[in-house]
Amino acid sequence: MKKIISFLALAIFAISAFAQVYKTSTGTVDFISKTPAEDIAAKSSKVKAAIDSKSGAVQFAISVNSFQFKKSLMQKHFQENYMETKKYPKSTFKGKITESTAVQWEKDGTYTVNVKGKLTMHGVSKAITIPGKVIVKEGKPILKATFKIKPQDYKIKIPASTSSKIAKDIAINVNCTCN
Repeated sequence: MKKIISFLALAIFAISAFAQVYKTSTGTVDFISKTPAEDIAAKSSKVKAAIDSKSGAVQFAISVNSFQFKKSLMQKHFQENYMETKKYPKSTFKGKITESTAVQWEKDGTYTVNVKGKLTMHGVSKAITIPGKVIVKEGKPILKATFKIKPQDYKIKIPASTSSKIAKDIAINVNCTCN
């Protein structure tokens, strides 16, 4: 019995010793608002992300000012009028992979996951589930997700004069290669 308990303790220690937190500060997030009147798109390459291979915990943080637009006027309106970056300088997500045992961190492959957590944007936190993929390549995870949000869910006010130019659902793409 002592041998079995010792073996189990050693196995648990060995498994926890191989757990790793992967991080990046150069991930990307882009979004697009498509309407018949206009397409509005922006991208940031300064996303901070972390994922814990043991617990499946996932965190993202992004400075809202880091989004770059093709037109500087769009960027100014986004930062000052819609996202109010002086008041709400960053957006965050904290969650957990709901089926973290499905990811084989030591084996290259593509693993479909759902991440359940809270997205905080414009001072509003909302529980969401995001479908995504963990792609393990050469021992490093790449986190990818595509999902939609509604600006109104985060109390982002769209003036009536521009409401025809901004989609009701904004498509967001996440791509983070962690080390």
